[in-house]
Amino acid sequence: MNITFTNKAIEKVRGKHQADSPFFLKLKYDTDGCGCVVSGVTSLWIVDEKESDDIAIETNIGSVYVERTKQVFMDENMTVDYNESAHSFMLKCPSQILNPRMAFIDKTKEPR
Repeated sequence: MNITFTNKAIEKVRGKHQADSPFFLKLKYDTDGCGCVVSGVTSLWIVDEKESDDIAIETNIGSVYVERTKQVFMDENMTVDYNESAHSFMLKCPSQILNPRMAFIDKTKEPR
């Protein structure tokens, strides 16, 4: 799997979290509230811990983690972009837009 971030997406990711705080960037295939695993939606998460099923994908922004079991719902070559007019991230591949308004969620701020 190949994931590339555009320059605008890199700028926005880096602006969302303090650089001195350790974190992991995760491309999450989220199925909560979707009713079925094949009806999930992909989002970007900042997390402070990796999960046992997470695998590292090397990208032009560093490692991005993806759940091994959810790779089947993603494309082999993907690009994360930032859409200025929608003020949101976009996940696309050469043949389609996978998520035109991808959420960016900082999970490190949530209470435990």
